Amino acid sequence: MRSPLMRRLGLGAVLALVLAVFGLAPTASADPAPAELTFTTDSATTTPGGTVNLSMTVTNHKTYDIWFVYQTIDPTWLTTQRPDLKYTFTGCALATAAGPTPCSGTGPADLGANYGATVPPGQSRTVTLTLQVAADSGCNGNIGFYSYFYVEFSDRTSISGGPVYTPETRVLCA
Repeated sequence: MRSPLMRRLGLGAVLALVLAVFGLAPTASADPAPAELTFTTDSATTTPGGTVNLSMTVTNHKTYDIWFVYQTIDPTWLTTQRPDLKYTFTGCALATAAGPTPCSGTGPADLGANYGATVPPGQSRTVTLTLQVAADSGCNGNIGFYSYFYVEFSDRTSISGGPVYTPETRVLCA
C-alpha cells in the first residue's frame, strides 16, 4: 500500500519537471540591486598616529535618479571590544570631476547628505572619510565598521540595505 505522502511527493516532482522543461520554473536572477554601497581603503594597515582613507561609493543601478541617501556608520563589535584602539574621523570629501570637495553632511552619524546632488542611473558617488588613529592608540588590533543605508529614487520607490562591512584596518606596532 502506497502512502499518501509518497503520492504527493511524486506529483510535486512531476510538476517541477514539467515546469523546468517548458521554462516556467523560477530561476535565479543575476540582476544587481537597484542601488549598492561599497567600501575601499587606501591601506590595509597603519600605525598609531597614522591615517587611512575609507572610501564609500553609492552606485545607482536603477533607471531613475537617486534623490536621497541616508547612511550610518558604526564600529564593528570586535572593534568595540578593544578600548585601547583610539581613532576618529578627521576629514570627509566628496569626489567630483573638479576634484574633492568638503562634505556637506553632519558627519559619521549621518553620511547620506555627503553624496551631493542626485545620482543619475548608472552613475556613482564616492565619499572618502579620513580615519585618524591616535598616537597613543593600542596596536595589533583591527578597526572595522559596518553601515546601513536607505535610498529613495525619483519614481518614489526606496530600498534599504546593509549591513555592509568596511575592509578592516590593522593597527600595527611601530
